Amino acid sequence: MKKFLILFYLLCLYCGIQIDAQTVTVTLTTDSSFDNPAMIEKLENNLGRVLTEINRAQKENRPLNLVGMPLNEFAANSLSMLWANIHFYCDDEEVVERCWPLTNGYLLRRIPLIITPEGEEFGSGTYQEAIVEFTPSGTISDFRFALDAQLGESMEKGGNGVVETERRMKILSYCERFRTAYNTKDLNFLNQIFSDDALIITGTVVKTKPNEMGIGGEKVLYKKQNKQQYLANLKRAFLRNKWIDVKFFQIGEKGETGGPDAITRSTENPNMYGVRLRQEWRSSNYSDEGYVFLLWDFTDEDAPVIHVRTWQPEWVGGQKLPENDIFSLSDFDL
Repeated sequence: MKKFLILFYLLCLYCGIQIDAQTVTVTLTTDSSFDNPAMIEKLENNLGRVLTEINRAQKENRPLNLVGMPLNEFAANSLSMLWANIHFYCDDEEVVERCWPLTNGYLLRRIPLIITPEGEEFGSGTYQEAIVEFTPSGTISDFRFALDAQLGESMEKGGNGVVETERRMKILSYCERFRTAYNTKDLNFLNQIFSDDALIITGTVVKTKPNEMGIGGEKVLYKKQNKQQYLANLKRAFLRNKWIDVKFFQIGEKGETGGPDAITRSTENPNMYGVRLRQEWRSSNYSDEGYVFLLWDFTDEDAPVIHVRTWQPEWVGGQKLPENDIFSLSDFDL
């Protein structure tokens, strides 16, 4: 197949035929234990078709045409919602990535994309990586933005033996979907992912009254919201902002100063997991940086929910928030 492509390319050059610079070819590598060349070729062709359509739509500044594309309904909706918020393209003519066979399909990480904002700077950079999942038959089942590469690697490998690898990958996948939901302004997904009794805690830096020496300071004032209140406020934020770019990063190898791992498992309920992240929120009219803690409930493997979501500012009074003040599983492990 590769020899044919090279010969075709040389023939085109010799004959003066123009090659579509927007076309993307995909080459997948696998472990030697995985021997299914027909399936690999199908995955390569399917992803290549979708990336090529993305490139052409970006170049022509038009909506994606996903009719007849090898995507299921969920993946088509995910990709369409991403496109409605921001446009992007694959800058590589050939994408070479490893294919990870899963029990229920296949997974590709680190698909390189370039964000192309319209008329204004987008977030903290234009480079973005995507995650693509396939069904066992080779149809694309999900297309979403990836977490920060360092965080993704850390959460995959982990440092806590209590959190098994398969569950860790599942948590990573849902954290990626959770983060992408903010970028796509997907209130329906956020409504599903938060439990009905979810607790939302948001910290705000406020000025303190001057002391006897006339010196004032800053402190964090915490506000509690329920699911309905949080989603209502989030809906208004989505309407105010033309685009939103949320990124998650690792809080050190074991916390900012040697604290808990990024993922910890409850000692009281084995289906409960705490995830600590550093978040950067960029939007067309607001930005902030801080720490996010999520308490996930995986009692239902196919429909996990978040019971607690907290946000705390990274800086207070000119200093970083102390490690002991950052929320973790121990604060909610009842």
